Amino acid sequence: MAAGLGLAASSAYAADAAADAADVTVEAVTVTARLREEDSQAVPGALSVVSEKALSTTATNNLSQITVMVPSLYYSSPNPRNTAFTVRGLGSSVVAVSQSNDGLEPGVGFYVDQVYHGRPATAAFDFLDVERVEVLRGPQGTVFGKNTTAGAINISTKPPSFTPELSAEATGGNLGYRQGKLSVSGPLFGDVVAGRLSVVATARDGVIHNVTTGVDNNTLNNAALHGQLLIKPSDTFSLRLSADYNSFNSNCCTQVYVRVGTTLKPAARQYPALAAGLNYKPPSLDPYDRLTDIDAALKVDTSEGGLSAIADWKLGSATVTSVSAWRWWDWDAANDRDYTGLSIQTLQHIPSHQDQYSQELRIASNGRQTLDYVAGLYWFSQSIAGRPITQYGPLAAYWLLGSPPAIPGNLLDGYMTDGQTRFRSNSYAAFGEATWRVTERLNLTGGLRYTYEDKSGRFDSTVSGGATPATTALLNSKLSILRPQSYTAADTDGSLSGRAVAAYDITDGVMAYASYARTSKSGGLNMSGLPLNAANQPALATAVIRPEKNTTVEVGLKSALFDKRLTLNVDAFETTVRDFQTNVVDTGPGALRGYLANIDRVRVRGVELDSQFVAGEHVSGHVSGSWTEGKYVSYRNGPCPLERIGSSTTVCDLSGKPLSALPRWVWSAGGEYKHEVRLAGRDGEAYLHLEATSRTKIYGDPTDSIYTVIKGYSLVNASLGFRSQGPWEVSLWARNLFDANYLQNVTVQAGNSGLVVGTPSDPRMIGATLRVRY
Repeated sequence: MAAGLGLAASSAYAADAAADAADVTVEAVTVTARLREEDSQAVPGALSVVSEKALSTTATNNLSQITVMVPSLYYSSPNPRNTAFTVRGLGSSVVAVSQSNDGLEPGVGFYVDQVYHGRPATAAFDFLDVERVEVLRGPQGTVFGKNTTAGAINISTKPPSFTPELSAEATGGNLGYRQGKLSVSGPLFGDVVAGRLSVVATARDGVIHNVTTGVDNNTLNNAALHGQLLIKPSDTFSLRLSADYNSFNSNCCTQVYVRVGTTLKPAARQYPALAAGLNYKPPSLDPYDRLTDIDAALKVDTSEGGLSAIADWKLGSATVTSVSAWRWWDWDAANDRDYTGLSIQTLQHIPSHQDQYSQELRIASNGRQTLDYVAGLYWFSQSIAGRPITQYGPLAAYWLLGSPPAIPGNLLDGYMTDGQTRFRSNSYAAFGEATWRVTERLNLTGGLRYTYEDKSGRFDSTVSGGATPATTALLNSKLSILRPQSYTAADTDGSLSGRAVAAYDITDGVMAYASYARTSKSGGLNMSGLPLNAANQPALATAVIRPEKNTTVEVGLKSALFDKRLTLNVDAFETTVRDFQTNVVDTGPGALRGYLANIDRVRVRGVELDSQFVAGEHVSGHVSGSWTEGKYVSYRNGPCPLERIGSSTTVCDLSGKPLSALPRWVWSAGGEYKHEVRLAGRDGEAYLHLEATSRTKIYGDPTDSIYTVIKGYSLVNASLGFRSQGPWEVSLWARNLFDANYLQNVTVQAGNSGLVVGTPSDPRMIGATLRVRY
């Protein structure tokens, strides 16, 4: 699909205010989707671009908000550690707070300034000095260093400038929202060294009220710092050095009561009877009252940062680039995983630390030649250390196992696990892609990538506390909740990926293309403990999951019509994935365990459309949409949906069921009206910008339970502002203008009692921003 939201993005700024009406055209969007600068309309593939101007006009501060403008991107983040992306329904879908696993490699690559981020959690922070966001749909492994089977998010920040620059903005809004940004750039040593320093801080009050503690949960408190140096001793060499630090420290992230489902367990072991036995009622049965009564500690304390060096040498017709980077990520959090005011689980957190190193060396042709090419070598290494800790309270035995006298009420009181995990991985790759201009109108592109990866991991956990079981049966009941586990796992894999693309310029403004790609994602290691087998023992066979194989066929049309006042891009695709890697939840009667598994075969197909238009000097806009159908073609040994869970662990055949977290229809539309006016003694332009999106329902977990359906919703954002011809701009903006209620994600409560909780949408937010640029 095409310049996608280069569509949504620069659509709002397609016309130059200084141009004559007859000369107004859709603004050209430059991207680096193939690791060299080119017009997005010249790239024979599906991509969306959101520019800096679109981000600021729409008050878009992070990737979760950018999905309003990019229909094929789905973002889920029950808390920052569990952040996950899917593109066209594929990637690494994390749809519940229990489903993060350090041994699972993302299917959607996340890159900032050419550096791959191994942990999707680093994408939860606010944007800082972003120049543009590119969302590339489909396999990208033959040009990007890290193999990405589903797509890539490629963020470019502003480089240092040799022309002095200063920008600052202050924002305030309801819900206690406040944000400040500052960026300065300019020469440090003549025309050889330039620098840029950027900072941002964001805070917001909580949007879920805790009736137990009297405080508001799910607050925001983010800060980031980014410093850069650009060393350019000649026209043929440049070195860009970067250091950044990001923090997120908040009273976050909990969920609220959504509904209660019926299981196949005896009535006494289901939520209505369990709650009645304790005379318990949730603070509200309406999730949009945004009330909780959790009684355990809650917090998120995470930070990340790193160093990078990007060197470019221009050697005549080619440029050699080196990208060296080190990054780290720290995580700690506390959760109340029973999501009630009952003392079932009293402690849950997984302190983690990740280090990653990467080195990429590549050569790419300059300009437009008969043969354009990019080729390179890539190395990536990471280690993740974690300490999973869980502790249960005095009501855990009653809620998870049964009532006295069959189960002593104190059996699990104080029962806890303390673990140590260590995961290491190394990836080595050689990749290349070339485009041969057979004629002025016909281009053929071919690319190959060979990847070798080795992974190793160790999981150790001990248990302690709780009452001493009087019988073997009670001991086994206790161990069904938490069992000590110790195992090691390792996997090595070598794979060849490739793609072929044919593009033909039907006319000067219309290009048709067809592509075929096969990619692979290496095997994964279960690093969150193993599910239990029928003998109540860890299932060692599940420690390693098989590599994922992806085949994608795509055809598309890109066009610039009516003297470039309209771009219209459409594509159709079909992707088949064998041994699809996913994170599922053990459907046993006790604890809720997330673990990795393979799905035999998954298929996704769809049609995507993007259009961008300029109707004279004053009006511009975009309309984008997608229809996508995804299903489990073969998934015979899947986890059971809530309504099919009985008193023993079972598996269910989910073959033919829809793929979770994938809406059938998504559309996005936006437009801007602007007009020259004089305000406060200043000439400038006033503008009104509207952005809307609508998504149909999805299944909120991989089992396709009827109780985890998330209904479709529509969302409208708006801004009204004035851009002066001088240095300042002021705007009033609203996110979720009509205060739509919808669920961001849902989670089945531990123990499968039938309780389903979820994260409600943020309520309407209204604010004002003052921006100054010199």
